Amino acid sequence: MEFETVIGLEIHAQLKTATKIFCGCSTKFGAPPNSNTCPICLGMPGVLPVLNKKVVEFAIKFGLATNAKINRFSQFARKNYFYPDLPKGYQTSQFDLPIIGRGEIEIEVDGQTRPIGITRAHMEEDAGKLIHDEVEPVSHVDLNRTGTPLLEIVSEPDIRSPAEAAAYLKKIHAILRYLDICDGNMQEGSFRCDANISLRPVGQDELGTRTELKNMNSFRNVQSALEFEVRRQRDILLDGGTIVQETLLWNPDKNCSESMRGKEDAHDYRYFPCPDLVPVEISEEWIDEVRHLLPELPDQRKARFIDQYDLPEYDAVLLTADREVAEYFEQTVKGGAQAKKASNWIMTELMRELKGDAISSCRVSPSQLAALLTMVEKNTISGKIAKTVFTDMMASGDDPATIVQEKNLAQVSDVGELLALVKEIVAANPAQAEDYRAGKSKLMGFFVGQLMQKTKGQANPQLANELFSKELGG
Repeated sequence: MEFETVIGLEIHAQLKTATKIFCGCSTKFGAPPNSNTCPICLGMPGVLPVLNKKVVEFAIKFGLATNAKINRFSQFARKNYFYPDLPKGYQTSQFDLPIIGRGEIEIEVDGQTRPIGITRAHMEEDAGKLIHDEVEPVSHVDLNRTGTPLLEIVSEPDIRSPAEAAAYLKKIHAILRYLDICDGNMQEGSFRCDANISLRPVGQDELGTRTELKNMNSFRNVQSALEFEVRRQRDILLDGGTIVQETLLWNPDKNCSESMRGKEDAHDYRYFPCPDLVPVEISEEWIDEVRHLLPELPDQRKARFIDQYDLPEYDAVLLTADREVAEYFEQTVKGGAQAKKASNWIMTELMRELKGDAISSCRVSPSQLAALLTMVEKNTISGKIAKTVFTDMMASGDDPATIVQEKNLAQVSDVGELLALVKEIVAANPAQAEDYRAGKSKLMGFFVGQLMQKTKGQANPQLANELFSKELGG
């Protein structure tokens, strides 16, 4: 029997506001435990929340960026459940009247583009964090994160493979970062994803029993967890078993999912309108104001890079996946570098040197990279030497001209100097010279290599080839 995979993702994006959603406490990450708290976010009796207007603006931005319906009237609700990191005994969220309705984005997998629907996006507050002691069998509660504003983005069950899920997640991540409403840091928990997944026989309309996957803190883990769950569910169904509706935790160390608890349905949370908050009403004028604040989005920038800089689509996709990388590329080109060469360098040398770190940690400025590439273009240094210079630039932050001068790395282009060395090398290798003249043209690499050794890699390779061709051709 063949099965179809059905996946829906729930993304929790922490919004980049300075203060929490219903109080004035800081949202800064890394503060001492329980220091960014107050009676409101701790849920003390008699306190009243006040909605942070910036949270609403950010939600509108996301809705506009995903061609979604902006609901002019939305309402907060109480989501009731008990957990140690939830001091009020309920989470203030939105249920039947969310701020953002149906939207849509496009993803591309294996050269195929198709739309993925967004069911809704709603505002809510985050819970706290449990810290489990590694020595004693106790857990500590840090409520700093309690009340941090979240935008929960719920997809339609339109995703048909783990690869599509990863592509959808990356696209939403990029949109949020371009809008500058979420920093997207999965390690710090400011961009989190839960996945609902089920299998059904091909051709069947009814959805299968779903499981929910949690604890996936990277794009790779999301795809790996979903691939594992597809195999697990498929094996159960082929053996005649039934899928249990449950919540699973992904264990990246064991590369498998582990049962956490039974999966709840909406009625288990006993949602009801929050009596402490008035409904949110949004005017058309406010929506228009926010629309004018929208930046160039990933798909728009990709199309422009292809048109303006004549880049291949592959380059444009990679460069625009991250807003900071795209801006770094453009600043490098503005600094005088050729677009394609800047693209190649950023996608290879720069990314290799960063080793997965954000480009904001790069010590080489776009203008410095442009200067380095210009030196290669003008034959001041060779491409090989440029890689060595770039490594030094990443370590020191110095300008390329300074490094080249201090280490005497300038390319040797003096015809007289190189010709003397060429004659010396040909004379010292008569057998290879005869073989070259007899038609073994690949030996040119041998001769140029000898010259590079003598000049410590600083000989102008184009000039070297020309000089050897004349000397050996005689």
